Amino acid sequence: MPDLSAFYPLISIILGAAAVVGVIWVATKLMWKVAEPNEALIISGLTRGTLETREGMDFKIVTGKGALVLPGLQTVRPLSLTLNETELKVSCVTSQGIQVIVEGVVIYKIGDAPPFIANAARRFLGQQPKMESQVYNVFEGHLRSIIGSMTVEEIIRERDKLASQVRSASGVEMEKLGLVVDSLQIKDLQDPTGYIQNIAKPHIAMVKMEARIAEATRNREAAEKEAEAEALIADARSVSAIRQSVAQANAERAKANAAQAGPLAEASARQQVVVQETEVAKLEADREEQKLQTTVRKPADARAYAKRTDAEGQKSADISAAEALARRTELEAQANARRTEVQAQANATAAAAAAGATRLTGEAEAAATKARGDAAASAIKAKALAEAEGIAARAEALATNQDAVISQQLAENMPAIVAAAAEPFGHVGQMTVLNGGEGVNQMIGGILAQVGDYLPALSTALKDGRAGKRDAKAPEA
Repeated sequence: MPDLSAFYPLISIILGAAAVVGVIWVATKLMWKVAEPNEALIISGLTRGTLETREGMDFKIVTGKGALVLPGLQTVRPLSLTLNETELKVSCVTSQGIQVIVEGVVIYKIGDAPPFIANAARRFLGQQPKMESQVYNVFEGHLRSIIGSMTVEEIIRERDKLASQVRSASGVEMEKLGLVVDSLQIKDLQDPTGYIQNIAKPHIAMVKMEARIAEATRNREAAEKEAEAEALIADARSVSAIRQSVAQANAERAKANAAQAGPLAEASARQQVVVQETEVAKLEADREEQKLQTTVRKPADARAYAKRTDAEGQKSADISAAEALARRTELEAQANARRTEVQAQANATAAAAAAGATRLTGEAEAAATKARGDAAASAIKAKALAEAEGIAARAEALATNQDAVISQQLAENMPAIVAAAAEPFGHVGQMTVLNGGEGVNQMIGGILAQVGDYLPALSTALKDGRAGKRDAKAPEA
């Protein structure tokens, strides 16, 4: 077995060093303090404060890491950074003088920044339960102050605004306490006086009234819809009944038409025959009328036109002859007057030469004046004779051509005469002519015979009328 006595000193050194290291580790473990995530370590004693803590107590703040604390020389205490909650129940008076009780909750914590931790450490280190009463007192005062400037209606409608104003007003004081408000909620608003219930009653009554009106309206609309549906059903039933009646009537009509088909067909055929016969009668009447126009009226118009043309020609010739005779007579009278005047002048000249210049001159002038008067009288007489002869020639021409003029007037008025003779037949609605075309010819011949009987009497009346006119003019002449 080897001798180990030579290694004893080395082993003793190693064991001693291990014991020293162990002691140092245990001592370090006991002195090394580590801050939890939700707390801050406040180290006071043999230490130097930070810039945020030098104005006051000289202590050190450690958050989120570890620090070596010398026992007996330094003291370390934790400061919780967790959330805290304080219930609020504050009796306030509004600007209207109405008492209300406001219930709310404030959620707060110590701020994370070193100034907030320092302020909280100075005030609440070792007595953090007191924070709740401090926070209650701060918010109670500001809550009463702000609600005193608001009405009940504003508090009800603007709760968020109320909470925001309370947080803003308490922000400075909470910062001095090192606290930060995470949330402020107004949970309830109690009204011991019943003001809120009273202001709600008109609205509730209005809502109830609108609900009753809406219900009544819906009931009325439902009743109208039901009535409309019943009316539609009744209409459908009546339409169905009408259609059935129409179908039955059509069936009965079809049966009746079938039963009357034979007699109706025979009557229709007979009607067609009558229509054709009537058309034939109309065509025969038109033919006879055309024949009458061709054989009677047109030749009569031609003869009347010829007579009228001859009469106008004869009349124009007679008038021209009378005017020529009057003109010739007038010219002869003027020539005779001129010859008489020249002869008178010659005689005056001769007398003046035979007598004295003064006497002969006066006598010649007197003779010339007389000759001119005689010539003027002769001219007037010749003109009057010419006019009288022209009038006589016109009268003789009218007397000679009287028959032609009367024939012309009869021919011009023949359509009116025939129409007047046929006028009695115009009031006849329907006329049955026997013997077809022969009967029509006989009827038209009878009308023309009546017109022929009236022509002599009409011609005589026209002649008498013209004679009367001449007799009436004769005395005036």
